[in-house]
Amino acid sequence: MSVKELLQSTDCGIEVEVKGWVRTKRGNKQVNFIALNDGSTINNIQVVVDMEKTPEEVMKKVTTGAAVHVKGVLVESTGSGQAREIQASEVIVMGEADPDKYPIQPKKHSLEFLREVAHLRFRTNIFGAVFRIRHAMAYAIHKYFNDHGFYYLHTPLITASDCEGAGEMFRVTTLDPKNPPLLEDGSVDFRQDFFGKSTNLTVSGQLEGELGAMSLGRIYTFGPTFRAENSNTTRHLSEFWMIEPEVAFYDINDNMDLAEDFLKYLIRYALDNCMDDLQFLSKRLQEEEKDKKAEDRSMELIEKLQFVLTHDFERVTYTEAIDILMNSKPNKNGKFQYPVTGWGVDLQSEHERYLVEKHFKKPVILTGYPKEIKAFYMKQNPDGKTVAAMDVLFPQIGEIIGGSQREENYDKLVTRMQEVGIPVSSMWWYLDTRRFGSAEHSGFGLGFERLLLFVTGMGNIRDVIPFPRAPKNAEF
Repeated sequence: MSVKELLQSTDCGIEVEVKGWVRTKRGNKQVNFIALNDGSTINNIQVVVDMEKTPEEVMKKVTTGAAVHVKGVLVESTGSGQAREIQASEVIVMGEADPDKYPIQPKKHSLEFLREVAHLRFRTNIFGAVFRIRHAMAYAIHKYFNDHGFYYLHTPLITASDCEGAGEMFRVTTLDPKNPPLLEDGSVDFRQDFFGKSTNLTVSGQLEGELGAMSLGRIYTFGPTFRAENSNTTRHLSEFWMIEPEVAFYDINDNMDLAEDFLKYLIRYALDNCMDDLQFLSKRLQEEEKDKKAEDRSMELIEKLQFVLTHDFERVTYTEAIDILMNSKPNKNGKFQYPVTGWGVDLQSEHERYLVEKHFKKPVILTGYPKEIKAFYMKQNPDGKTVAAMDVLFPQIGEIIGGSQREENYDKLVTRMQEVGIPVSSMWWYLDTRRFGSAEHSGFGLGFERLLLFVTGMGNIRDVIPFPRAPKNAEF
């Protein structure tokens, strides 16, 4: 049985066996107490060992980090904090952990240190909680879309197109880096490469997702994406996971409805299924911030999640938001790091958070962005200046979802591609969906790790993915 099952068991006096890793051991010559965890729950089960019945040489090997197999009787716990404990009849050490070398000792470790031992940080309470929640959110995403008639589409990781038009992509090649074939002008001859052209790791599955939606109706992608952006911040990764639904016959309003319902479903699922881990993470966050001023502390984690569930998302145009921000006290008093100078500026996280946390005091969906600061594929509004874009803004994090109604008009899309310098000839397959049976359609992207930052309350995106990939960091 797992530790979780044993702690929840209503039986007493039954013979049980459990395997796990030692978190702590304490005691005396008569009795030892082992806190055992197998990863199934944030909670440990206490194993009570009668030292007269257990060889001393065995118990010497029972140190923090050791893997043990315990046989015994499940009894009602006499200690506080748990209903059940095990009276051990036999303790078998399956794998020792040298206490002089094992880095995860029962003391407080910094998150920076734990990133250096990411192969072992799963053993800690904090990362056990984070990655159990990560699993639950991944399952909930698939369940939501399956229950709402979406089809899971696997879009390619290797691509010859750049969805964002940013050019910050990882190249995929088999050419000799020391002596690549060259054209007469000195550039690399990618015709001799494996795929016969220049290819990269994808930054998004959206473009291919649109192709699926224009036949299957409702699709979603959920897979890794890659950005070769040299950003060493708490919110950027070079490899991360994206959820991208695309829906035929949806306009921007349908898209906003879907995004709001989807996010609320995921948060409700976390509250219903991950409460032990959420409570642990909440207490940790409060402990971390206890010395901060009240106005500088984060909203309590579970309260923050409930905040999203209990409010309808405010829908505001970019133009309205700019007016609010320009007339805000932080902007007038020079408190924003990036002053809001007028219509056309790209909003920063501090602006987005002000709108959510200070002005509207609820989640916000911004629409109608200037077309110059948004991607080529977004539907152009009748005013000729804005596009049918939407960004969902959350407290303490800013943008959590970005999406739009896609431009279904062939001529407008081609013109826009030419304006931003995207070769029309190489995107013939994408344009074909506008030539044959075109229809309005919409979609959005949710960064999985960005969602996890919000749900877990963690402050660094490298702490919500098992093995973070970032500039100068590709360990494990």
